Amino acid sequence: MKHDLAAEREFNEKCPVCATADVVCQKWTVLVIRDLAAGSSRFCELERSLAGISPRTLSLRLRALEEEGIVERRTFPEVPPRVEYALTEKGRALLPLIEDMRSFGREWLLAEDGRRVPAAA
Repeated sequence: MKHDLAAEREFNEKCPVCATADVVCQKWTVLVIRDLAAGSSRFCELERSLAGISPRTLSLRLRALEEEGIVERRTFPEVPPRVEYALTEKGRALLPLIEDMRSFGREWLLAEDGRRVPAAA
């Protein structure tokens, strides 16, 4: 059976699951959304809470989420300048998805002590 890449690409472009995955499945994106669920944060606060993320990657993630309308950037006219990031209404609509991921991880992937549970044979 011949695999039709054009048909698959067209399906993926129209599939709401694929469209959502394109946004949230970028590395660090779900964790940025998770951290902003608690309220607005400054860049340095996000960088601290996301141990291991580089400033460049965080900047790129925030910019991409801004372009998608998921995060808004607020600049305050202060010296030194203060910038905060917060979820938009569209971003807050992703929170049930994040909570479902948290529940799934607790139930199926993590032991009570937080260690990863190996897959069953």
